[in-house]
Amino acid sequence: MRKLTQLVLLSAALLATPAFAEMKVAVLNYQMALLESDAAKRYAVDAEKKFGPQLSKLKTLEGDAKRIQDRMVKDGEKMQTAERERLELEFKQKARDFQFQSKELNEAKAIADREMLKKLKPNLDKAVEEVIKKGNFDLVLERGAVIDVKPQYDITRQVIERMNQLR
Repeated sequence: MRKLTQLVLLSAALLATPAFAEMKVAVLNYQMALLESDAAKRYAVDAEKKFGPQLSKLKTLEGDAKRIQDRMVKDGEKMQTAERERLELEFKQKARDFQFQSKELNEAKAIADREMLKKLKPNLDKAVEEVIKKGNFDLVLERGAVIDVKPQYDITRQVIERMNQLR
């Protein structure tokens, strides 16, 4: 049964070869086209400015918690019980603050990212459509679905350039 299936697939491939020879095929890295556009790069800079202070606070909290933990490991046996309990409490509070603020930052960043994508997607789709139409491609595959491709079949750069022109 397996050999019969292989024979049928091989026969179908051989019969379809002339049809594929006529097709014009291209590959597109959709995510790269989006992220490498000028608009996405501007967004990244703006997001860094917007979320930078929150990220700094998180790094400070993380550093504080690490120092407390290091002190407890290094001097924990020598400390009085009250001091050790105070440090443990302080460490737990810093850890809770870090988790809470980290979650808040991640949620805010995710919302901002979705908004950016909502704004950029129509231009990206239009750029893709125009490049496909201009190149008269019959089939465009996502780059992730392809193992290897010659550079002349990759239209990602063309899409990025066209997207940058659209603004």
